[in-house]
Amino acid sequence: MYKNLTLTSLLGFLAIILGTFGSHALKNKLSIDAMNSFNTAVQYQMYHTIVLLFVNTYKGFTTNQKNRIHLFFFLGIFLFSGSIYLIHLTAITAKSIWFITPLGGVSFLIGWFLMLLTFLKKYRESKN
Repeated sequence: MYKNLTLTSLLGFLAIILGTFGSHALKNKLSIDAMNSFNTAVQYQMYHTIVLLFVNTYKGFTTNQKNRIHLFFFLGIFLFSGSIYLIHLTAITAKSIWFITPLGGVSFLIGWFLMLLTFLKKYRESKN
């Protein structure tokens, strides 16, 4: 649990740094569309970091469920947000890594679906 919470804290820390960096250092360097893309990456990273705090502290999840959900959200942040950061902060073009961002989106969806299945199961069990 502490490994996941440590990584989650790091992700939140980095989201704040990247958001601040983007709003100050990149404001005059990126186009409006590129800035919006960068901000989307930061927002998705922060949203999923907050959800990871919930996942890793919620006592209703088993350790296995926590680890699986954490893995898919971490992969989502790494692939989705990370690929967008690479596009806007390096010389890597979107054309060369176009397939990575959607894989991150799919990872997010899998994480959310795993949570949905867990809560549906708990809901059904509470009805009996």
